[in-house]
This record gives sequence, C-alpha cells and structure tokens, in this order.
Amino acid sequence: MPESKLSSISVILFEPQDPVIIGATVRAMKNMGFTSLRLVNPCAYDPVRLEGIAHDTWDIIHAIEHFDTFDAAAADCVRLVGFTARRRAAKWALLDPKEAAEDALGYADAGRVGIVFGREDRGLPNEILDRIHAAVTIPTTDHASLNLAQAVLIALYELHLASGDATRVLRGPRKEAPPPTADMFERYFTEMHQALDSVQFFKTRYPEHIMRSIRALTFRSTPDDRELSLLRAIALEVVRFLERTGRVERTLSEDVSPRPPRHITGRDTSEH
Repeated sequence: MPESKLSSISVILFEPQDPVIIGATVRAMKNMGFTSLRLVNPCAYDPVRLEGIAHDTWDIIHAIEHFDTFDAAAADCVRLVGFTARRRAAKWALLDPKEAAEDALGYADAGRVGIVFGREDRGLPNEILDRIHAAVTIPTTDHASLNLAQAVLIALYELHLASGDATRVLRGPRKEAPPPTADMFERYFTEMHQALDSVQFFKTRYPEHIMRSIRALTFRSTPDDRELSLLRAIALEVVRFLERTGRVERTLSEDVSPRPPRHITGRDTSEH
C-alpha cells in the first residue's frame, strides 16, 4: 500500500504553553492519521501524562521533535501554512481550512509541509507570520477566539478528508434486514387499503389516487424487510382493533391476499 500523503505533513506548535493542549493536539493527530509533531520552545511536560490525556498515542508522543527556534523546525519544509485569527495589511495568500488542505496536499509530494499554530494566548507573532507561505483563518462569528486544539482538529480534519484517508467506516445497523419482496409490498398495500377503508379515510377521497401516493412514498423511502413488517403490523392492528370493538363486519384473514375493501358498519359494541 502506498504511503499516505499525510506522512509528509508536520504539525508545528510554536511555543505551546499548556501540556493539556499538546495532549489534545496529539489526540487530534491520531484521530486524523498524522504522525509528525514538532514543538518550538514548548512548556515543560511529562510524556506519560500526555499519553494519559490522549490514550493509545505513544507512537506519536515518542516521535515528537523539539526545536529551539521556528526556523530550525521549518528548515526542511517546502510549504508553510499558518493558522491565525488576525488579518494584516500585508497581502497574504489567505485561505479557509478546506482550501488550505488542498494547498498543503499539493506540495506534499515535493517535500515536507508544515501546518503551523501559535501560542494559546497570542497566536502567531509577526516574525513567524512573515515566514509562512499562506495564512489560514477559520470562519467563525465575531467571537473568533478558538481553543488551539480545536483549530488543530479542524485543520487536520480537512486534510484527512482531502487526502482520501477517511478510513473509518461508520457501522451500519447492528442487524441489517434484507429488502422486502414484491409480494410483501403488495400485501402491505392491501393491508393499508383495508385499514384506511376501515376508518372511512376514503369517504371523500379517491382510493386509487391515495394508494398511488402511498405506493410512491413507500418506494421512495426504501424500507427494509423489518421496517415494512412493522408498517404491515400497524395496518393490520387498526383493522383488528375495529373488529374487536365490533365496528367492522368481517374478520381479517391471516392470508391477506388482495380483496375488495371492507366497509364500516353502523353498529357499536353494544349491538354484538
């Protein structure tokens, strides 16, 4: 299997101040398939505590690289994309997270790409912003202050999708049911017709038109065998309730083959 483009992308945190933020960044990286974390002049932290914050991420924690300066951390990068909430007079190439993902992946075949984030309190200072090749702002309300780890997760999520590395497949229903047969559909439509007729739904309506709409709605919703069985049970129970309370003349047969619709009688329970 060819190596993922994400292996050419490094997350660079400039002067992170909180070990919890570093741990949350590691967790986001693990979720989205990234392995390279570079820390520039970070706060002191305990690697074991990081693993406690981000379980099962020791492979990323063990590979963390430390640098004294940003220039050293970015020296081998062919592209630097920096995330910032600030706008400046300088005419940056300003991207949103989705555009930034496409931009970064476009350079990943040529060499290492750095995705750069600043301090929790002040973001990226001007001297670092001067070194990045493209700036990214995350669209928000007027309250543009994002937690650093949240910004990292948004950036890596877009990269994860753009690279085609969305490897986690959501599970389907615990017990998947097969599709219904044509015979089951026809039995259901007969039973639904009988139920609607029993409650005089067709009294001022055209049965053919109503049933055609019900057919279209049912087929459009593509119920499975279990779901159609539930709908059949509802229709059958409407008629059986009316039978038990003496409001219909005929007992519903268990073999629900197509038959003419039944009619409501004028009787109440006391007449039976």
